[in-house]
Amino acid sequence: MKAAIRKIYGPPSTIAVEEVKTPVLKAGEVLVKVHATTVNRTDCANLTGKPFIMHFVLGLFKPSKSILGTDFAGEVAVVADDVKTFSKGDGVFGFIDTGAESQANYTKVKADQLFLIPENVGFKEAAASLEGAHYAYSFVHKVQIKTGQKVLINGATGGIGSALLQFVRQYDVHITVTCNDKNRELMKSLGADQLIDFNQQDFTELDETYDYVFDAVGKSTYGKSKKVLTSDGTYISSELGPYAQNVFYAMFSFLFRRKVIFPIPFSTKQTIPFISKTLANNTFKPVIEKEYDITEISAAYQYVISGQKTGNVLITYN
Repeated sequence: MKAAIRKIYGPPSTIAVEEVKTPVLKAGEVLVKVHATTVNRTDCANLTGKPFIMHFVLGLFKPSKSILGTDFAGEVAVVADDVKTFSKGDGVFGFIDTGAESQANYTKVKADQLFLIPENVGFKEAAASLEGAHYAYSFVHKVQIKTGQKVLINGATGGIGSALLQFVRQYDVHITVTCNDKNRELMKSLGADQLIDFNQQDFTELDETYDYVFDAVGKSTYGKSKKVLTSDGTYISSELGPYAQNVFYAMFSFLFRRKVIFPIPFSTKQTIPFISKTLANNTFKPVIEKEYDITEISAAYQYVISGQKTGNVLITYN
C-alpha cells in the first residue's frame, strides 16, 4: 500500500510517499480501507514535533510511528476474529491524536476507537468532521452557555473555529467572530451575528465585552483578552500560549472573578458520538477548502502550516 512516511521530526519536505506492507491485524483490531483523511493542526504538530512537549508523547528523539495521519474515514476491510461490533463493508471513521497512521491506503485500528459513519454522510465529510470538531466540543462543554450571552470566537474560519461556531450557534446567544474578508459570507452562513476583520481591527481593543472569548487559533492570551471580558467572563484558548501562560492562568484563575479554562480534550468516546449526532441532524457540516491526492501530501502539509487554510484540507486516494 501507499503511505506517507517520515522518519524524523521536520518540515513537509521530510515526507515521502512509499510502498509499505499492509498492516497485519492482532486481536481486537479492524483493518480499514481509507477513503479520506485530513491534514490538520494535530498532524502538523506530530510531523514537526513542535511544541517540544510532543516529543514526550510521540518519541523523544524520533517518532515512534513512521506513518503520518490522525483521522480517517473509510470502510472495514477485515476484522479480527474476536471483533463482533463491525463487519466488512461498514463505513467507519475515527481520530487518534497521537497518530492513527491513517495517511495510507489502509490503517489498523482498535475496535473501541472506531465509530460508524452516520447514514447519508460521505467519506470526505466524515473525515473533515473529526479533528477540529473534537477540540471544538471541549470549548462548549467546559462551560455552561446561557441564553442571551455574548460569545466571541477568535479564528472562526479554521477547522476548530468553523466547528465551534456551529456548535455555539445551537445556543440562543450573540456570536461575534474574527475572520478575513474573503470568508465573510461563509461566517454568516454558519451563524455569525457580527464579524471583525482581523486584518483591520484587533478584537482585544474593542469597546464591547463578552461573556466568553474562545480563541480557536491560539493567537491571543488571557492577558490581552481580559479587557473585553465581562467581570465574570471566561477565556479559553486552544493553545498553551507563549511560555505556556494560558495553563498557568487556568491553574490560578480561581483567585479571580474572571475564569481561564484550558480545554483538555474529552475522550473520543464522548466527542465522536456527539459529532455523529450533529452530522445526522444537519446542525453541523464541516467546511472543506481543498483536496489533495496522497501523492501531493507534502504540499498539503505546507499549505496547512502556512496558516492560511479555511476549514479543512482533505487527502484522498486514487
